[in-house]
Amino acid sequence: MTRDSDRQPYRMNRFGIVLGGIVAVSACVTTPPQEDPVLIKLAEIERRLVALERVVQNDSIVNLAASVDSLAQDVATVRGQVEELGFASTQAADRQRELYGDLDARMAALEKSAGSTPVASASSALPVPGGSDEGNYRAAFEMLKEGRYDEASDAFNEFLATYPESNLADNAQYWLAEAHYVSQRFDEALPAFERVVSDYPRSAKVPDALLKMGYCNYELRNWIDARAALQRVEAEYADTTAARLAAQRLARMQSENR
Repeated sequence: MTRDSDRQPYRMNRFGIVLGGIVAVSACVTTPPQEDPVLIKLAEIERRLVALERVVQNDSIVNLAASVDSLAQDVATVRGQVEELGFASTQAADRQRELYGDLDARMAALEKSAGSTPVASASSALPVPGGSDEGNYRAAFEMLKEGRYDEASDAFNEFLATYPESNLADNAQYWLAEAHYVSQRFDEALPAFERVVSDYPRSAKVPDALLKMGYCNYELRNWIDARAALQRVEAEYADTTAARLAAQRLARMQSENR
C-alpha cells in the first residue's frame, strides 16, 4: 500500500515539468517584436529592398532628366533654325525685285548670244536713244526697280514699239504689265498680262502672267475669270511657285465664298 508521503515527490516533479513548459511557452508568446530574431531578419530584408528600390528609382530619374535635357537642347536647336529661316525669308522678300532683275539680266545675256541684237533708230522716247535692245531693256527695268512706275511703263511701251522682234519682247511685255499691277491699275494690268499669254505662248513668263491675270480679276471682282486663270496655272504648271501661289489664292477665295 502506497502512502501519500511516497506519492508527494512524484506529484511535485510532474508539477514542475508542466510549470516549466508553461513558462517556456509563455516566454515564446510574450517575446517583444523588436527582440524576435525572425522579425528582425524580415525587417532587415525589408530595409534592403527599400534601399534597392530607391537606387533603381534614382537611376530612372537621372536617365529621365538626361533625356529631358537632350530634348530641350534639340528644341533650342530647332528654334534657332526656324529663326534663321524666318530671317532668311524676310531678307529674300526684301530683295525680291533685285532677284527678278538679276534673273532677267541673265536671260537677256543668253538670249542675246542666241540671236541678233537690233539697234534702235534715234527715238527720244527710249531710255537710251540709239542704243541696243538690251541697253534699253535694262534701263526700263531699272526704272521699275526704283519705283518709277509711270516712267517704266512708257519705257517698256516704247521698247515694244521699237524692238517688236527682240528676244526680250516677252519680258518687256510682262514687266509693262507688272508696272501697272504694282500701281494698282488692275484694269490696265489685266490686258497687258493677257498679251504675254497670247503673244508669247512659249515664254517662261506665261505661268506668272496667268497668275497675275487671276490676281487682277480678283481685284476687279471678276470671280469666275479669276478662278479660271488660277486653276489653269495649277493644271498646266504644277510643281511651280506660280501654281503654289494660285492654290493659296483659290483657297482664300473659297474661304470668302467667292
